[in-house]
Amino acid sequence: MAMSDIISNKLQEAFTPESLQVVDESHLHEGHAGHRPSGETHFRVYIVSGAFKGKSRVDRHRMINAALAAELSGGVHALAIHAQAPGEG
Repeated sequence: MAMSDIISNKLQEAFTPESLQVVDESHLHEGHAGHRPSGETHFRVYIVSGAFKGKSRVDRHRMINAALAAELSGGVHALAIHAQAPGEG
């Protein structure tokens, strides 16, 4: 299974988002730290979930990082997070 699918599945399960997009940006980081020729190292996540209502940006990032702890300690080198509650933005 592709890493983007694993990330999507875990975030879907943890936050039941209204919207979720996981973008593999590994190709943009060729030659940078953490990049592997096979890719799947750098991701950007756009997520809207009621679970983030009333939470600070830092708390939202911590929640996502906790849900993806195994992936972040393994093959994922970088994760850019855009997390919002419904109605924000």
